[in-house]
Amino acid sequence: MKTEHYNPSQLEIEFSYALSELKEQLENYITNNKIVKVENKIKEDNPMLLFHLVDSDGDPHEIVVKIIQRPDNF
Repeated sequence: MKTEHYNPSQLEIEFSYALSELKEQLENYITNNKIVKVENKIKEDNPMLLFHLVDSDGDPHEIVVKIIQRPDNF
């Protein structure tokens, strides 16, 4: 199926939502950190996930994941 609308595309929106729902599973791979909040900015030009973490010392950290679909190459 050809993508007719980008920024955000339906695939970008669905993918970012799926990642935000995997919060607990992602924590299994991150040692000494807990994900305390996920901000999902789905409607932006390119959807962005902002993961707020706290490490074992209580220090806050942020991880930003930007979802970008490349143009279709048909």
